[in-house]
Amino acid sequence: VQLQASGGGLVQAGDSLRLSCVASGRSFGSAVMGWFRQPPGKEREFVAAVNWSGITTYVADSVKGRFTISRDKGKNAMFLQMNSLKLEDTAVYYCAARTQSPYSASAFYRRAAEYDSWGQGTLVTVSS
Repeated sequence: VQLQASGGGLVQAGDSLRLSCVASGRSFGSAVMGWFRQPPGKEREFVAAVNWSGITTYVADSVKGRFTISRDKGKNAMFLQMNSLKLEDTAVYYCAARTQSPYSASAFYRRAAEYDSWGQGTLVTVSS
Protein backbone atom coordinates (compact mmCIF):
# COMPACT_ATOMS: atom_id res chain seq x y z
CA VAL A 1 0.00 0.00 0.00
CA GLN A 2 1.35 3.38 -1.01
CA LEU A 3 0.06 6.37 0.94
CA GLN A 4 0.19 9.95 -0.27
CA ALA A 5 -0.44 12.77 2.18
CA SER A 6 -1.25 16.27 1.01
CA GLY A 7 -2.86 19.52 2.09
CA GLY A 8 -0.17 21.01 4.25
CA GLY A 9 0.85 24.63 4.05
CA LEU A 10 1.50 27.87 5.86
CA VAL A 11 -1.41 29.23 7.88
CA GLN A 12 -1.95 31.65 10.73
CA ALA A 13 -2.91 30.70 14.25
CA GLY A 14 -6.64 30.18 14.47
CA ASP A 15 -6.98 29.10 10.84
CA SER A 16 -8.17 25.77 9.55
CA LEU A 17 -6.55 23.24 7.25
CA ARG A 18 -7.62 19.89 5.85
CA LEU A 19 -5.11 17.15 5.21
CA SER A 20 -5.79 14.27 2.86
CA CYS A 21 -4.25 10.83 2.56
CA VAL A 22 -4.92 8.74 -0.52
CA ALA A 23 -3.92 5.12 -0.92
CA SER A 24 -2.82 3.53 -4.15
CA GLY A 25 -1.70 0.06 -5.08
CA ARG A 26 -4.46 -1.68 -3.21
CA SER A 27 -7.38 -0.84 -0.97
CA PHE A 28 -6.79 -0.10 2.68
CA GLY A 29 -10.50 -0.40 3.37
CA SER A 30 -10.02 -2.99 6.11
CA ALA A 31 -7.14 -1.19 7.85
CA VAL A 32 -6.94 1.16 10.78
CA MET A 33 -5.66 4.49 9.51
CA GLY A 34 -3.84 7.10 11.51
CA TRP A 35 -2.19 10.49 11.49
CA PHE A 36 1.08 11.23 13.23
CA ARG A 37 3.14 14.38 13.32
CA GLN A 38 6.73 15.31 14.00
CA PRO A 39 7.35 18.83 15.26
CA PRO A 40 10.76 20.37 14.50
CA GLY A 41 13.43 18.79 16.68
CA LYS A 42 10.98 16.45 18.41
CA GLU A 43 9.86 12.86 18.25
CA ARG A 44 7.01 11.67 16.08
CA GLU A 45 3.73 11.72 17.98
CA PHE A 46 0.28 10.31 17.55
CA VAL A 47 -2.51 12.62 16.40
CA ALA A 48 -5.58 10.56 15.50
CA ALA A 49 -6.77 7.20 14.22
CA VAL A 50 -9.90 5.81 12.64
CA ASN A 51 -11.00 2.20 12.33
CA TRP A 52 -11.88 0.47 9.11
CA SER A 53 -15.54 1.46 9.13
CA GLY A 54 -14.93 5.09 9.99
CA ILE A 55 -17.24 4.81 12.97
CA THR A 56 -14.63 4.58 15.72
CA THR A 57 -12.02 7.29 16.11
CA TYR A 58 -9.33 8.04 18.65
CA VAL A 59 -7.83 11.50 19.00
CA ALA A 60 -4.88 12.69 21.05
CA ASP A 61 -5.72 14.93 23.98
CA SER A 62 -3.56 17.70 22.54
CA VAL A 63 -5.86 18.10 19.53
CA LYS A 64 -9.18 16.89 20.91
CA GLY A 65 -12.00 19.27 20.09
CA ARG A 66 -9.97 20.90 17.31
CA PHE A 67 -9.02 18.05 14.95
CA THR A 68 -11.38 15.55 13.33
CA ILE A 69 -10.34 12.40 11.53
CA SER A 70 -12.53 10.79 8.89
CA ARG A 71 -12.30 8.49 5.94
CA ASP A 72 -14.01 7.96 2.61
CA LYS A 73 -13.74 4.32 1.73
CA GLY A 74 -15.16 4.84 -1.72
CA LYS A 75 -12.28 7.17 -2.53
CA ASN A 76 -9.74 5.11 -0.59
CA ALA A 77 -8.93 8.27 1.34
CA MET A 78 -8.58 9.60 4.85
CA PHE A 79 -8.77 13.18 6.07
CA LEU A 80 -7.72 15.29 9.01
CA GLN A 81 -9.73 18.47 9.52
CA MET A 82 -7.69 20.81 11.66
CA ASN A 83 -9.42 23.83 13.18
CA SER A 84 -8.22 26.53 15.55
CA LEU A 85 -4.62 25.78 14.67
CA LYS A 86 -1.97 26.72 17.20
CA LEU A 87 1.72 27.44 16.87
CA GLU A 88 2.48 24.11 18.51
CA ASP A 89 0.65 22.28 15.72
CA THR A 90 3.56 23.09 13.41
CA ALA A 91 4.94 19.75 12.24
CA VAL A 92 5.34 17.33 9.38
CA TYR A 93 2.15 15.27 9.32
CA TYR A 94 2.27 11.63 8.28
CA CYS A 95 -0.53 9.26 7.43
CA ALA A 96 -0.18 5.60 8.22
CA ALA A 97 -2.03 2.32 7.87
CA ARG A 98 -2.22 -0.68 10.12
CA THR A 99 -3.02 -3.64 7.89
CA GLN A 100 -2.20 -6.51 10.24
CA SER A 101 -5.49 -6.30 12.08
CA PRO A 102 -8.09 -6.05 9.33
CA TYR A 103 -11.63 -5.04 10.23
CA SER A 104 -10.63 -4.09 13.75
CA ALA A 105 -13.47 -2.50 15.69
CA SER A 106 -10.95 -0.48 17.65
CA ALA A 107 -8.97 2.58 16.63
CA PHE A 108 -6.91 2.58 19.84
CA TYR A 109 -3.51 2.36 18.17
CA ARG A 110 -1.28 5.26 19.13
CA ARG A 111 2.21 3.85 18.74
CA ALA A 112 4.04 4.31 15.45
CA ALA A 113 5.27 0.71 15.64
CA GLU A 114 1.67 -0.48 15.35
CA TYR A 115 1.45 0.84 11.78
CA ASP A 116 3.11 -0.89 8.85
CA SER A 117 2.60 1.51 5.95
CA TRP A 118 3.54 5.18 5.91
CA GLY A 119 3.11 8.17 3.63
CA GLN A 120 5.84 10.69 2.90
CA GLY A 121 4.54 13.50 5.11
CA THR A 122 3.16 16.97 4.50
CA LEU A 123 4.40 20.08 6.29
CA VAL A 124 2.03 22.24 8.29
CA THR A 125 3.40 25.55 9.50
CA VAL A 126 1.34 27.73 11.82
CA SER A 127 2.49 31.32 12.23
CA SER A 128 1.40 34.00 14.68
